[in-house]
Amino acid sequence: MNIHEFQAKELLARYGVAVPEGIVCDTAEQAAEAFRKLGSDLAVVKAQIHAGGRGKAGGVKLVKSADEARDKAEAMLGKAMVTHQTGPEGRVVRKVYVTKGADIATELYLAVAVDRKTNAPVMMACPEGGVEIETLAEEKPEAIQRARIHPMKGLLPFQARRMCKHLGLTGEQAKQGAKVMTNLAKLFVDLDCSLAEINPLIVTEQGDVVALDAKINFDSNALYRHQDVAAMRDLNEEDPKEVEASKFDLNYIALDGTIGCMVNGAGLAMATMDVIQLKGGSPANFLDVGGGANKQQVTNAFKIILADPNVKGVLVNIFGGIMKCDTIAEGVIAAAKEVQLDRPLVVRLEGTNVELGRKLLEESGLPLETAKSLDEAAEKIVAAAG
Repeated sequence: MNIHEFQAKELLARYGVAVPEGIVCDTAEQAAEAFRKLGSDLAVVKAQIHAGGRGKAGGVKLVKSADEARDKAEAMLGKAMVTHQTGPEGRVVRKVYVTKGADIATELYLAVAVDRKTNAPVMMACPEGGVEIETLAEEKPEAIQRARIHPMKGLLPFQARRMCKHLGLTGEQAKQGAKVMTNLAKLFVDLDCSLAEINPLIVTEQGDVVALDAKINFDSNALYRHQDVAAMRDLNEEDPKEVEASKFDLNYIALDGTIGCMVNGAGLAMATMDVIQLKGGSPANFLDVGGGANKQQVTNAFKIILADPNVKGVLVNIFGGIMKCDTIAEGVIAAAKEVQLDRPLVVRLEGTNVELGRKLLEESGLPLETAKSLDEAAEKIVAAAG
């Protein structure tokens, strides 16, 4: 789960990390009032969407008056903002965040993420902030220093000192930097994050170490332990089909293809999408109904797939183990009848009760095709969907 910048800064402040004073606004008039309340000669109006690259897309503007804050906010609110992370459709800006301006002396990068090689959270620090870290990691990997975080002891003092030295922090700034690092590591572990990023972490002309921008993502499987964090979820920033799927415990991710997929098992789902592309088609989604899905879940999954207007055909690929093939067949039949199926459907079943499942499909009277192999199924649905 992702959250907005203003929410990320609320959490950072809760953990003792200095952030600029700011006010979140829903209207342009609120942005003007926020400028006056902040009492600063310089402020920043920032579009709040779940995507990076806002500055390049015109979503971060310096303002020097309440009128200017109102104008910049009005130009953002209600408009779709397109960045390199949103896709061509962009994201509609529903809130802006007005923060005090800062006298920046130095920009740094600091983040914690999960390292799949060591199976542990790792802190990354770089003296070049405000950049796309993925590009920097590829072109200049030596600029990024890493430290593995102990899950119980957190970031150790010697690790923080070493990272501060790498960032060029000395004296009082090194003390502040070490505190930010220690607290960011604690936040990451405490709240079951998947990413906690401060970019840039700045040193001001006055010598303060401040988190100027922040991005925090969470492990959705752990949200039941953090109801306050779960309450920060903004459904407007998520695909409606993915939101609907989550209500039924379905693992669904929308893609931009034309072949809807319903599969049980993440590995089989990935293989199914690969074979569809191999046969000349393009998957419209990843959908894993899981090994223990029931008839109702299958019905719900089918409805979600067919709700996508880009879907020109549907491939159901099920290997029946815990979930029996006849259960899948019943769910497919029920859903197809309920939504009045108007697109090609190919079903490939294998495993427990496969013969019963195929019989149910064949006797359903629905306009569908069956297949005995994944290759055959993919060829049929690609051809049928044009």
